[in-house]
Formats: sequence, C-alpha cells, structure tokens
Amino acid sequence: MSREGEIILQLNNVESSYGPVKAIRGVSLAVRQGSIVTVLGANGAGKSTILKTISGIIDPQKGSVVYKGEQIQKRDPAWIVRQGIAHVPEGREIFPLLTVRENLLMGAYTRSIGERAAVEQEIEQIHAYFPILKERSGQQAGLLSGGQQQMLAISRALLAKPTIMLLDEPSLGLSPKLTKEIFEIVVRINRERGVTLLVVEQNARVALKYADYGYVLEVGRIVMEDRCDVLREKDDIKEFYLGIKETGVRGTRRWKKKKNWR
Repeated sequence: MSREGEIILQLNNVESSYGPVKAIRGVSLAVRQGSIVTVLGANGAGKSTILKTISGIIDPQKGSVVYKGEQIQKRDPAWIVRQGIAHVPEGREIFPLLTVRENLLMGAYTRSIGERAAVEQEIEQIHAYFPILKERSGQQAGLLSGGQQQMLAISRALLAKPTIMLLDEPSLGLSPKLTKEIFEIVVRINRERGVTLLVVEQNARVALKYADYGYVLEVGRIVMEDRCDVLREKDDIKEFYLGIKETGVRGTRRWKKKKNWR
C-alpha cells in the first residue's frame, strides 16, 4: 500500500439505472493513484454499471464521479478517454473482422498524428507483455482464443495512454492458468507503467490475491470494504466467495445476509 498516492477517482453516493431498474444505489468508493482496487460481487450486483458510469456510457441519476478533482459524470465518453480513463468492457468487445494490429491502432484513435512514432514504440512495448499478439498481428481478431482476445482488449486500452484502466471481469471464460497469466501481466502494467487499475470481478480468489483494496457489492450497494489482505481473512468472504467453511463447537457456519456483513 505504500506505493499508493492521492485519491485519483472517487464516486460519491452514485445511483444509476437502466430505465426503471436501479442498478447501483448510493455507491461511494475511492481509488488511489498507483493502486489496484477491486469490486467484488455476484452476477447482477451492479459491478459493470459502476464502470459504465465512470466511463460515461451511463449517466447517473444521483451523485458525482470525481476524477483528478473534477466532476466528470454525464461527460462525453470520448472526452473521458482523452482525460486518461480507459475501459476494457466485459466480453472484450474487440473488432472481430479487423486484424490484431488494426484493433490496437483503434485504441490510439484519440492520439494526434504527431504521436505516430510514439504509438509504434508503445505497440512494441505491448508486444513485450503479450508476445502472441505480435505473432498474430495480421490475423483477424475474431479468430483469436478468448484469452488472446482479453490480451488484445487490455493492449488496445493501453494505446490510449491511460492514467487509470477499468477492467470488467477480465477472468470471464478463461482457464485458471490463463487467468493467472492475465492478472500477473496486469500487475506488471500497474508497477512498470504506473497505470492505476479498478477491476470488477466475480473471481474473488484471484482478485483478492492481486489487488490492494477491495469493495464488496450486493444488490447495488457497497456492503463491505477493506484492504484485500484483511478481506481474505473475513469469515463471510471465505465462505461465500472462497468456498471455505469453518467448523467449530456450533457446527458449520452459514452464510449471513448483508445486514450482518458490517
């Protein structure tokens, strides 16, 4: 935690909806510069909605999103990207008919023509993280495996020169081996390039291993937060997310509802 800096991104009592359905309810969280923060929760808890609200895809009905001291809620998504926030969506959302290289270049669409040499240099640096993308540079992206597509989606976001990257379910559909590989590279990106990361995940075991700080989301509300090393030792997290049940004189512990989380 010592490598973390000042708060770079903050949500204050944010509420966002899909039509009449309220997806997140009064969410407040903070992300410090240089950190890796994770939001855990079951499918449908509202994790993706948090990221979409930050990146401008969804306008909140209430609350504020503050980035580098400036409120950015309801701003245009392209403007938000130019400020240094890159979003890697759930399901990758690569361009399947474009080549791997063309997908990477799409990530640099906000960059000026004068940065062309810098973009080429950064592509080479990205290839160092994901050598398979160099091998498949001329191949249609839709022919890549799921893990390779996730590597491409992360790499494409890096071409936007982000200060903070939003990762939505990076382990989705991947084998444990590939998940470990992806997260280890994400940590390298954080430490070597100084990119702050906000990661939403269902795979709590992996997220709590690699992140610094975590929030637990249930039915659109934050019900728990702490350092990840502390969260890993909490009984409810162990049982509900990690599948570890503790037994004692009173028998096996049972999962308790959110009113008992705090």
